[in-house]
Amino acid sequence: MDSKRIGRRIKAFRKLKGYTQIDFAKALNVSISQIGNVERGTKPVTDELMNQISEVLDIPREEITME
Repeated sequence: MDSKRIGRRIKAFRKLKGYTQIDFAKALNVSISQIGNVERGTKPVTDELMNQISEVLDIPREEITME
């Protein structure tokens, strides 16, 4: 799956769970710019970060990456 599609799904789930980018970045212990890059699809998501995102959003990783 391409980075842009994953980024859009992460952004949608983040908003659904009520996180701002700032709150989400703090919960993941990453920079706000990194979250922005991931959501825009300009930077690929590492496996470790994907696991953290899945945990923070309380959704299965497969739900984020499904086609």
